[in-house]
Amino acid sequence: MAVFDKKPQPRTANKVVEIRRVCKVGKGGKKLSFRAIVIVGNQNGLVGVGVGKANEVISAIKKGKNHATNNMIQIPLTKSKTIPHFVSGLYGASNVVLRPAAPGSGVIAGGSIRTVLELAGVKNILAKQLRANNLLNNAKATLEALKNLKYAE
Repeated sequence: MAVFDKKPQPRTANKVVEIRRVCKVGKGGKKLSFRAIVIVGNQNGLVGVGVGKANEVISAIKKGKNHATNNMIQIPLTKSKTIPHFVSGLYGASNVVLRPAAPGSGVIAGGSIRTVLELAGVKNILAKQLRANNLLNNAKATLEALKNLKYAE
């Protein structure tokens, strides 16, 4: 019996942003399945976005959670739990602008951007989504913006 070395996973929280019923039309008729967008974070600078598709909702959520944990990124945070500098991210047609905020201002964001930032552990930030209104693209644009952050040195 072999012992596999698994790296210890940090304690994470996950939120399901969207569950969508998708339909594929084939020769035999319509085939229904579900797509789940899941965001996973440890509220201390580690966050990831995942998408899972399956014939059942629970399976789709499980797949999305696994995808999100495998694709987590580490982001820099200041002492006041905000980002070090202004940054914007682009994914598809979605454009997200993130600005650091003063302590006590809270997370001023909407939609999936708010969920990504809260699970990343950001407490004070101003965010604006521009152009598209797609939940998945906005979440991925937020991740792209957070990837472009540099540590304040």
